[in-house]
Amino acid sequence: MGFPPMAVFLLGALLALAATAWSQEGCSCDMNKRTNCSIVADGACQCKSIGLDITVNCQTLTSKCLLMKAEVTGLKSGRSQRPEHAHADNDGIYDPECDAKGNFKAKQCNGTKTCWCVNSAGVRRTEKSDKNITCEEVVRTSWIIIEAKYDTNKDEASLESTIGKNFKELYFLDEKHIKVKYEKPFISVHLKQNASEKRNTDVDIADVAYYFEKDVKGDSVVNSNIERNPLRFENTIIYYVDEKRPEFTMKRLTPGIIAVIVVVVLAIVAGILVLIFTRRKRGKYEKAEVKEMNEIQRGLNS
Repeated sequence: MGFPPMAVFLLGALLALAATAWSQEGCSCDMNKRTNCSIVADGACQCKSIGLDITVNCQTLTSKCLLMKAEVTGLKSGRSQRPEHAHADNDGIYDPECDAKGNFKAKQCNGTKTCWCVNSAGVRRTEKSDKNITCEEVVRTSWIIIEAKYDTNKDEASLESTIGKNFKELYFLDEKHIKVKYEKPFISVHLKQNASEKRNTDVDIADVAYYFEKDVKGDSVVNSNIERNPLRFENTIIYYVDEKRPEFTMKRLTPGIIAVIVVVVLAIVAGILVLIFTRRKRGKYEKAEVKEMNEIQRGLNS
């Protein structure tokens, strides 16, 4: 006894739906969980960055600009859960403008009338200004210094070698761009990569620093199904060194430094004034002495 045509059609549709659901479940981006993934026509898994819909390569690091864009998009939509102790880093996280390749545009704005210029790592390198600010180029960050506390009983050489290999394995960065220095209990990791040293297939040190920062904070960008042992540093600070000096003004200085500068300037001015008054008085004394000598001389002659 055969099945009715409608029943055969419904059974086929259910099987196809189940197969699609099974396929989609296995479609994810290993190196970037902030993506929307789907099976495309040829059966391949394609993943696009949340917020900009740009296709990413899931076998390597995603650019920092795309990751920040996805993070801000998630926060705005309520898709990302914040830990109870979370707080906003207003100068560190913002809604970035990315170009077609996923890199930071030179000029960034906060959605109102405030804009500023950034380096290739997306870090502000000028004072905040209005929308008329001119950012002629994206200045490359060629040196990133990661400083942290890392207390261990391992000898210096062994620890430096281990951390260097860890950066290479976790973030696919060539060893020639990594230098580690340990002076107990502090460690510094130097990532150096000039534009001429970076090939098209190489990861960027700015992206490496961002992935590392997220790992340290326990907010990894990598999917949890990937077995990894991220580095555990304490009190981490990341410094960015650009190929050109940043363009900060006196506004960037702390009140303490400004106070010291003011005191030094006042001391110099006071010294100049004392010197001027001293010379004036000396001039008066010299004139008085000359006058007295002339009068004495005239008295003798008379």
